[in-house]
Amino acid sequence: MNSLSGKHIVLGVTAGIAAYKTAYLVRLLVKSGAEVQVVMTPDAAEFVTPLTLSTLSKKPVYVDLIHRSASTVSWNNHVEIAQWADLLIIAPATANTMAKMVNGQCDNLLMAVYMSAKTPVMFAPAMDLDMYQHPSTKNNISRLQSFGNILIPAESGELASGLTGEGRMAEPETIFRHIENHFCAGKPLSGKKITITAGPTYEPIDPVRFIGNHSSGKMGFELAEAAAERGAEVTLVSGPTNLQPENTSIHWVRVQTAQEMFDACEKTFATTDVFIASAAVADYKPKHKAEQKIKKSAGTMQIELEKNPDILATLGQQKTHQLVIGFALETENELENAQQKLQKKNADLIVLNSLNDSGAGFGTDTNKVTFVFKNKQAESLPLMSKTKVAEAIIEQIITHYE
Repeated sequence: MNSLSGKHIVLGVTAGIAAYKTAYLVRLLVKSGAEVQVVMTPDAAEFVTPLTLSTLSKKPVYVDLIHRSASTVSWNNHVEIAQWADLLIIAPATANTMAKMVNGQCDNLLMAVYMSAKTPVMFAPAMDLDMYQHPSTKNNISRLQSFGNILIPAESGELASGLTGEGRMAEPETIFRHIENHFCAGKPLSGKKITITAGPTYEPIDPVRFIGNHSSGKMGFELAEAAAERGAEVTLVSGPTNLQPENTSIHWVRVQTAQEMFDACEKTFATTDVFIASAAVADYKPKHKAEQKIKKSAGTMQIELEKNPDILATLGQQKTHQLVIGFALETENELENAQQKLQKKNADLIVLNSLNDSGAGFGTDTNKVTFVFKNKQAESLPLMSKTKVAEAIIEQIITHYE
């Protein structure tokens, strides 16, 4: 389940050129499972049409306090809209709108909703460079923050005027992350960065053939979902698989080879709090990849192999503050081999499973694992779904940080 699933978000759109970005923001929010109610100022409709935002949000867009049709006159109840919301976000927040918010000038529906809101309020300023730098704007932003409103800072870049500098509204993806982080606050892994590997790696022999394995990636993907649901910032580095993350907050890095997986993990490792190596990484790769498809011949064919980088061992030796978790799939002397792997890889926990256990291993929806700890203790879990196994592993991480 996504952290925004079922959340009620009111998006206030004001009359700035950055209003065009709100279409993508609405799309991100709806895909995450949130319900989005758009409220626009009348002039904002000159920059992005209510029809566009209504189609994306699947709700009518409210613009005016009074709603007139051919046969009726009604009003859009600003109090009901404010009470419905779990979060009000105003994006773009123009200089004019921020001045109204500071001074309580309630001359449109959006300002009436803002004045009625008891839920958290975010605002994302957007204006040209000189307007953003003006002392009155700086003062208004400071005042809004003193009211308890949450600032999503403007970014630097090319502005509509042609100038370059600070004042551009944060990108929709950035605003989305602020919203996600808001709803993740207080969750057990909030603020933690977790990198997870998943799936197989494919080591090319020629342009059409490769060395690989039967890993589906299910375990790693379940781990990513469980960690994200508990508030973690998750990077999922996945080899070839038919799966894809459901939680839109998961940063998904797709790779093919062990070297590509190693490079992606090493890039994030310094800032990672937890590293989980659940991928089935090929130990060896062809020393030479044929540039053209190898033709079948009458005789035998030999392929010279060389070792791939050992991702878990290399990062285990580099760790400073990181919690490092590895997986071991064994067919004999399971516990002994897992304990040796724990020491050799400098890991903190090894999740052991055996191909001798029915319902465990590649391609299944279930797994039977044993946790092997640094103190040489072991805890065996019964056969359970990979979703439940993932939750049990994440609970070990939560316990570590308690």
